[in-house]
Amino acid sequence: MYRTKTCGELRLADKGQRVTLAGWVQSVHNLGALTFVDLRDRYGITQLAFTEDAPEELKRQAGKLGREFVVQATGVVEERYSKNKNLPTGDIEILVSELTILNESLTPPFTIEEESDGGDDIRMKYRYLDLRRPVVRKNLELRHRMTMEVRRYLDSKGFLEIETPMLIGSTPEGARDFVVPSRMNPGQFYALPQSPQTLKQLLMVAGMDRYFQIVKCFRDEDLRADRQPEFTQIDCEMSFVEQEDIIQLFEGMAKHLFRELRGVELTEPFPRMSWDEAMRLYGSDKPDTRFGMPFVELMDELKGTGEFSVFNDAAFIAGICAEGQAVYTRKQLDQLTDFVKRPQIGAKGLVYARVQEDGSVKSSVDKFYTPEVLNRLRDKMNAKAGDLILILSGDDAMRVRKQLCELRLEMGSRMGLRDKNKFSLLWVVDFPMFEWSEEEGRLMAMHHPFTHPKNEDIPLLDTNPAAVRADAYDMVCNGVEVGGGSIRIHDQALQAKMFEILGFTPEKAQQQFGFLMNAFKYGAPPHGGLAYGLDRWVSLFAGLDSIRDCIAFPKNNSGRDVMLDAPGALDKSQLDELCLELRLPEEK
Repeated sequence: MYRTKTCGELRLADKGQRVTLAGWVQSVHNLGALTFVDLRDRYGITQLAFTEDAPEELKRQAGKLGREFVVQATGVVEERYSKNKNLPTGDIEILVSELTILNESLTPPFTIEEESDGGDDIRMKYRYLDLRRPVVRKNLELRHRMTMEVRRYLDSKGFLEIETPMLIGSTPEGARDFVVPSRMNPGQFYALPQSPQTLKQLLMVAGMDRYFQIVKCFRDEDLRADRQPEFTQIDCEMSFVEQEDIIQLFEGMAKHLFRELRGVELTEPFPRMSWDEAMRLYGSDKPDTRFGMPFVELMDELKGTGEFSVFNDAAFIAGICAEGQAVYTRKQLDQLTDFVKRPQIGAKGLVYARVQEDGSVKSSVDKFYTPEVLNRLRDKMNAKAGDLILILSGDDAMRVRKQLCELRLEMGSRMGLRDKNKFSLLWVVDFPMFEWSEEEGRLMAMHHPFTHPKNEDIPLLDTNPAAVRADAYDMVCNGVEVGGGSIRIHDQALQAKMFEILGFTPEKAQQQFGFLMNAFKYGAPPHGGLAYGLDRWVSLFAGLDSIRDCIAFPKNNSGRDVMLDAPGALDKSQLDELCLELRLPEEK
């Protein structure tokens, strides 16, 4: 062994021990007669001391050391004269008698410290160096502990961990597939799984009863802070269960993770909110309920009660009340207006009203409304003296709600209400079964084609499919969808009806899902499941803004691995072997 101890374990009680450490040089402090070196490994930092009476060769070696050199040092544990209270090992140092330089290092392109001077691009290019930083390493340690606790919990509930294949057939699941050409089957392609959805259903047909897998999934979609082209799911499925069984079991798992990994005891049942209510009050199917500020609809109060044509012509008007924010200056309000007018939000403007100390209302539309109308607005918003009312309107209710959702989240951030150490969880239930796609000109499955409709809504499949609700559920934490699932269809006739509504011909359904439909002919049990996003869970527990820093080797926002320089071109010989010919888009 190159070491007898790690750089994080020695304490004052070890004084007098002769030890050998190995690691990377964090920093070198040359004080003339004395040299001190901070040595780092995965477990911590220990100070090495080279005294003035050390052998000349040893001092010469210490003088050669630079940042990130890999060294082995042997010496005796001594009490530090100048202690460092910020380090667990800060009471001791190693009086070095032997030093071996195992590997020299170039000067790293950024500092390997908690707060680095490297930007995202340079850190991703040299990710193997970035992973040496304790703040990033801790995220991976947290990820490891979470996967261990997930396995422990699910094993205690009778689940089997079963692997499913990475090379499968392409099936429509809402995003583009990543495809893999088959050399042995020219002109044909595998797809990388967007999820093991059909495979875990087949495991239920096979009688496995309770399955889980911590599995890589792949979706070729535009990226954002909580998306990567490859991500990890905690994928689960159960037989002979109803929605309530699944919610209870996986709510229990969430509480277990919070208790074991964050020391947070969640004793109350998670609230349940229908999809309709979530959209009506928060404009999102993943509402951040760490704070209030729900939407209030204002059509009765503002449409046709004054001469403001924007409201009079609007199909929908709603607002939020920001408690205590009437102190906002005109400049701050202009900034909010610019925020909602950003192209990605798309509002045309913002109306505001301040409630004065005497209860009167001053607004940006004073000249169009009487004081009586503005007082009714104040009362409808339940606003008090010192509060700020913010109002949006438009010709499409859903669009306005989504715009107001962004404004609500922005105000929550500005008011310090989105504390990363506060956790608010809920279940969103009763999702619509279908959503209309303008691009496709037809109804699409909101989740996937195998979701079971609510029993009481099944008759609507023939008369009003758009009104059908699904036996589907999402778990939401702090405005992030951390998991979701549904009860699945296990009846052949109902599954055929679903494919028909979704525009599949019997031949197309057989071509894409025949393996599943055929399996159902041999006795499929009632079943359902849920998949958690492991990356999102870890990022929430770690207080991160992006899932990148809880993934060892992530992609950037263009889906590139800048460290490996992937994706890349193939040699012509490889393309020929795969019977592929490239036709690149013409440059504009």
